[in-house]
Amino acid sequence: MTTRLTVLDPSRVDAFPCVDKALEYPNGLLAAGGDLSVDRLLLAYRHGIFPWYSEGEPILWWSPDPRMVFRTNRMHVPRRLARLLRNCTWQVRADTVFRDVMRACAQPRPDQPTTWICADMLQAYGELHDAGHAHSIEVFDGDVLIGGIYGVAVGRMFFGESMFGTVSGASKVALLALCHALDLWRWPLLDAQVQSDHLETLGALSLSRDDFIKEMAELVEQPGASESWSTHFPRIEITQLGVF
Repeated sequence: MTTRLTVLDPSRVDAFPCVDKALEYPNGLLAAGGDLSVDRLLLAYRHGIFPWYSEGEPILWWSPDPRMVFRTNRMHVPRRLARLLRNCTWQVRADTVFRDVMRACAQPRPDQPTTWICADMLQAYGELHDAGHAHSIEVFDGDVLIGGIYGVAVGRMFFGESMFGTVSGASKVALLALCHALDLWRWPLLDAQVQSDHLETLGALSLSRDDFIKEMAELVEQPGASESWSTHFPRIEITQLGVF
């Protein structure tokens, strides 16, 4: 039997299809079309769905199985990274240069010459940030931005989108700092979307989609803050990030 992909109406922000309707191949493809409005993006994330597509394609919506996540209190710090942290003089900030972090994440990489963070995504997540729902963690060496991560917060759930580092270890420091802050706030789960050997070295694990949706659904309904993190993000000493 042929499965027909749901096409969303861009003029209406209505319910997405149930995630168990997602395709097995490509893994997790659920729907196409719609738009990237703040309301639609928040509706998607609340149901464990995220957009991912390339320039020139229709908007594609995904909910893969399994789902890669971090337990924010169970990060793994490899020895080489631990050595870096002991004498690190970098600083961590939040929500001070959100769009710069997104643009840096969109830059080509040796193993990824093209990007899915197109102009429409930059605009949409910038608007999500202005509305208090998208956030960035930034790593600075002096006044120079050298690493960061951004994503979306709904309730007490954080959905990671992308991270970058122009200096070895900087992206990992951003991720560790984010998980440290989320753990302090009692946000237990960080969504990392799809399987990655690189993320597994830092403690990421796979959950079945059913288990992920069940746990996530409780967290997104709990009280969260729809505001900038720039003023209340905890002060983090990078030298202490090696302990989880």
